[in-house]
Formats: sequence, C-alpha cells, structure tokens
Amino acid sequence: MTPDALIPSHPAPPSLRLPHPLALTRAGLSGFPSPAQDYEGRTLDLNERLVKRPSASFFMTVTGDSMETLGIQDGDLLLIDRSIDPRPGHILVALVEGEITVKRYQLIDKRPYLCSANPDYPPIPVEDLGCQVWGVVRSVIHDYPV
Repeated sequence: MTPDALIPSHPAPPSLRLPHPLALTRAGLSGFPSPAQDYEGRTLDLNERLVKRPSASFFMTVTGDSMETLGIQDGDLLLIDRSIDPRPGHILVALVEGEITVKRYQLIDKRPYLCSANPDYPPIPVEDLGCQVWGVVRSVIHDYPV
C-alpha cells in the first residue's frame, strides 16, 4: 500500500463533540428502545477517542490491496502514531527503499519482516533494506458507499 495523501494531525485539535446515544441491547428481548434514549445528551469527540498523542500523530490515505484481509482497504484513512515503539504484530507505516508502505511487522525465523496480508506480496526483510519506520497504525477509518 502506498499513501495517496499524508495529513498531519493538528497539535491541539479543537473539540468537536457529536451525538453519541447510549445503545442498550439485551439478549432475549425484542422491541424497540425508547426514542428518548437518543436525546440523553451523550457526545463523542473522535479526537479524544482516537488521537492519543496529537503531536506524534498523522493521517494517511492508502491505496492498494495488500492489507485488505486485515481490514485496510483502498481509500481508507489511517491514523498513525509515531510515539509507539513497534512490536511484532503491529501494522506499521514505513519507508522502504524510497517507497512508503503499510505492512504488518512480524518475526520469521527470529528475523524482522514487513508482511502483507495478501499472499500475492512476499514478506520484505527489514535487515537487508533501507527501512525507516514512520509509525504504528492506531486506527483505520473506512467509509461505506451509501
């Protein structure tokens, strides 16, 4: 996957609280919740929820199909955090030989690799290439066509 656009996070994003009704569901019951629940006054600010370290975070739009089985699709917006130390299993944004890529960090035979979630793309050995990690993917924002 390569970036379509890199968008820096605002160092101190303004608060934007949107309605966030409490959804109550219980197994075994049918019917509809009270319409008054939609007006309980709960709100959610996505900056507070998703951006843990604004000064170390940025957004990136991705293209490609190499990470689709992990829920990262063409056109998705990623929230990347540069302050997280990469560990095996993390999805990283890295610069590999001049190309920005999104891959899962894995150890194979005790050697570090950047691996695609698509079998059409072979693992990239980190040790043998010029690789600079830009950050760890914290969130994926996916729009559904409506």
